Amino acid sequence: MINGVMFDFSGTLLRIEPVEEWLGGVLASRQGPAPGTEAFDDLVRRLTRYGAQPGGPDPESMPDRLTPLWEERDLTPAHHRTVYTALTREAGLTDPELVEALYERHMSPAAWRPYPDTAATLGALRDRGVPVAVVSNIGWDLRPVFRTHGLDALVDGYVLSYEVGALKPDPAIFRAACALLGLAPAEVLMVGDNRVADGGARALGCAVHFVDPLPVDRRPSALAPVLERIAG
Repeated sequence: MINGVMFDFSGTLLRIEPVEEWLGGVLASRQGPAPGTEAFDDLVRRLTRYGAQPGGPDPESMPDRLTPLWEERDLTPAHHRTVYTALTREAGLTDPELVEALYERHMSPAAWRPYPDTAATLGALRDRGVPVAVVSNIGWDLRPVFRTHGLDALVDGYVLSYEVGALKPDPAIFRAACALLGLAPAEVLMVGDNRVADGGARALGCAVHFVDPLPVDRRPSALAPVLERIAG
C-alpha cells in the first residue's frame, strides 16, 4: 500500500526554461549591444553542446579535467557553480560577468516552469493526507522556486543531495526521505524521470514510477497515474 510519495524536481515536477530563453533573459538585462541573430543562435548551440545550463541538456562531451567535478557537482554548492561556469567558458563565453549571470539565472524561480499537472497532483495528495517529499540531486536550495510557484505549501519536506551528502541512486538519500515522511520504504512511491538515479529507490523496496522530462507544453498529464496508485 502506498502511503507517501517522493518526487524528483527537474524534469518531473518542474522544468528549466529553454537554453535560448535562459541566454536571452540574461542578455536582455544587460547594457550594451545585443548579439545579432546568427551570433545568438551560435551561442545557444554551443551552450547546449557543452551542457552549460544546469538542469538543461547534458554535455555531449566532458573535458577530462572537469570529469571529477561533474560527477560530484551536486554534493556541494561550490562544485556545482565551478563545473557549470567552467562549461560556460568552454562554450566560448569569456565575459566573467555574463558567465556568473547565467549561473545565477538558472537558480531564479523565473527560470523554472511547473508541469501543467504539478499543482493539481500535489494538491490532490495533500487533500488525501498523503505526505510528499522532494528528493533531488542538486547543488543549490530549490525551496524558493517552490515558494514562488505556490507549491511549497503542498510539500512536506525536501531531501537535497548537497544537504544530506548523498546522491541518487545511493539508497541513503531515499532512506532519508522515507524517514522524513515517517514511512517504511515499502509504503513510499518514488516518481522521477531518470531510470538510473530515481530507480535507485527500488533498492530500499520503494515502488517507482517514471515520467519523461519533456518540455512543459508537451507533457500535460504524466503525473495522473501517481494518484491512481495511492490508497483511498
